[in-house]
Amino acid sequence: MLGLRYLSFAYQDLEEIPYSSILQHQDTLEVLDLSYNLLEEYPLHTSLLGELEKLTTLILDCNNYTSHVKFPFMPSVTTVWVNKNKIKNLPTFVEEVRRKFPNIRILSMMNNEAAPSYFNGGSLHQYLDYRQYVISQIPGLEVLDDKEVLEEERVEAQKVYKLQRSSVSKKKKDIRK
Repeated sequence: MLGLRYLSFAYQDLEEIPYSSILQHQDTLEVLDLSYNLLEEYPLHTSLLGELEKLTTLILDCNNYTSHVKFPFMPSVTTVWVNKNKIKNLPTFVEEVRRKFPNIRILSMMNNEAAPSYFNGGSLHQYLDYRQYVISQIPGLEVLDDKEVLEEERVEAQKVYKLQRSSVSKKKKDIRK
């Protein structure tokens, strides 16, 4: 049996990830689409995804994931879409993405409370602040939502959030003492 490179379980009303079907293609699978389901962040729901060593794109749009989702470490993944979920706490979610997807280049999280925009009631200032924060925390990001990350944006994001980032690190060091 030939392994698939693209596999979609979109629009299936799934409450659990169908690992038995997915893991049959773990040696070849590059794109996994689990959009428009009823998936939530329980660790059991995402843990086996770490066995997909060739996976580059993970699409989780329109599910019930929150800021507290726990992903397995997936260094091969470069694209993550989590549009239209229930993500509210931006720092918590971005830290998880940064740690678990170290080679991420494209992140799309539109239509989540943590990603304010004109479309979900956010102001232009909130949108720009959101972009700066995410860009500052995930330095290798090339595209955020539907917009390329520009070098000027990257420089400004590092200026704005450099102090905040270092104060968080300092607090962590103080706690360890």
